[in-house]
Amino acid sequence: MTQPWWLMLLIIAGLTVVTVVTRAFFLIPERELPMPEWLRRGLKYAPLAAIAAVVAPEVLMRDGHLIATLLDARPPAVLAAGLWYFWQRGILGTIVVGMAVYLPLHVALGW
Repeated sequence: MTQPWWLMLLIIAGLTVVTVVTRAFFLIPERELPMPEWLRRGLKYAPLAAIAAVVAPEVLMRDGHLIATLLDARPPAVLAAGLWYFWQRGILGTIVVGMAVYLPLHVALGW
């Protein structure tokens, strides 16, 4: 069943308002919001936790199951990229090294 055009516009406008308000929540007040020190310390780790929550399943799982074979290109690529990062502390080099290991294993060997 097709929705009327005005309903679609109303839904898009509502989603836009919700997105702007939730993303700008900390920017709207004129003064800093009071919060406990433990929460302030915890929020420093939120971006790292979010990245880990997104990246870990991509690296450790395939089709919803843990990787059960060593013939997968992702773990060696992550290992090489991690070693590069701890050696050089550069994000661009980490990405390049990870992909330089991943692509030949995945494309050429079919891992």
